[in-house]
Amino acid sequence: MLKNAFSKKFKFKNWPKNNFPAVAAGIYVIWDEQTLLYVSVAGKDLDKAQKAGKTKFGLITRLNSHASGRAANDQFCSLLANRIVIPALTSVQLSRFRDGSITLDQMTKKHIRANLEYQYLVVDNFQDAVDLEGHCRRGTIFAIKPLLNPEP
Repeated sequence: MLKNAFSKKFKFKNWPKNNFPAVAAGIYVIWDEQTLLYVSVAGKDLDKAQKAGKTKFGLITRLNSHASGRAANDQFCSLLANRIVIPALTSVQLSRFRDGSITLDQMTKKHIRANLEYQYLVVDNFQDAVDLEGHCRRGTIFAIKPLLNPEP
């Protein structure tokens, strides 16, 4: 079964993980317990990155971006903030958000680090990752579609 080819689940609270592939194309999934939240790929232009001598590229840079909680230029963090973090803010948190003592990025990072896990699968080329992403987003790999970015 293809879902067994993915790594075990790793908690974002332990990011960055030791021995993570430094330069790799692949697919990854993000979980909140048994809820599949998000599926995506990383490593487009892997050959160019390798030729340029990049020491970190692909899966590691994408997951690092997600672990940061910064919504600017990060679709996962933006979707998570809008669909999960903001609706769950308490009145006290909203007041602190309003007065600037906390930011949405801080709250998003806190949520990611406290609650979410990821799995990944390194592939030989980016197109393989894209093909698998479609299957995952349609629910054929894990038997559920991701909450934040399902494919019809």
